[in-house]
Amino acid sequence: MKPPPFTYHAPRDLPAALRTLAEVGGKVLAGGQSLIPMLNMRLAAPGHLVDINRVAGLDGIEATPAGVTVGALARHADVERAGVHPLLTRALKLVAHPVIRNRGTVVGSLVHADPAAELPAVLAVLGGSVRVARWDGRVTMRDVPAGEFFVGPMESAVGPGELAVSAFFPALGEGAGIAFEEVARRHGDYALAGVCAVAGPDAARVACIGVGARPVVVELNGHQADWRAAAALVRDATEPEGDVHASAAYRRHLVGVLAERALRNAAREGAAARGA
Repeated sequence: MKPPPFTYHAPRDLPAALRTLAEVGGKVLAGGQSLIPMLNMRLAAPGHLVDINRVAGLDGIEATPAGVTVGALARHADVERAGVHPLLTRALKLVAHPVIRNRGTVVGSLVHADPAAELPAVLAVLGGSVRVARWDGRVTMRDVPAGEFFVGPMESAVGPGELAVSAFFPALGEGAGIAFEEVARRHGDYALAGVCAVAGPDAARVACIGVGARPVVVELNGHQADWRAAAALVRDATEPEGDVHASAAYRRHLVGVLAERALRNAAREGAAARGA
């Protein structure tokens, strides 16, 4: 199928992009790996398409002791190869296929807010944030924490006329271990369920995908001695829905199994890093 008619805009700098969005609204095109199929299948029909690929300064990847900032045009493959954050790198290896990762963008995946996608879970479990810009006679910015950014399935806090310009992924705590476990029908498919875990010496945190309207985050302070009990808490926190691929009951069972596996693996990795 072909996309419905739209007016194409290709701004050259950030103020021009924001002015265009303020004036006409429309959809933002960065990687386009989710947007283009939606246009072709007529699941989206914007009157305007704002292509930001020519906007300079949005493809940066900046690592500091505090964490990693990823620009709106940084491709999955580039961030993966940079290896600037161990959890982000591990999650990116699970995203779709190499051809998708060569064009898709990290920030675009966050804005798309698919509850079965890996990167929203990474941002959520780390307590990261997304920087959003808009035009109010000048460029203004606001930082939206992960807990407020994912509003619902395929819905983020980026409002009309706004553009997500970067995402910040905080560094792991000292001695923390990580894991990302998921099950998909085929390699590269969206996961039926998945669990992203960060385990430190005194606490653990998980974010689950495919079992709620947005990433399901669970704090697990004090449960490190019994990962099976911790996994039960994770399972009880989820609200999966059934579909043609898996029933709600199966997804709830699966997320418990994956949570226990992820927590054990993250704890083992953390202990090894600490020499414990």
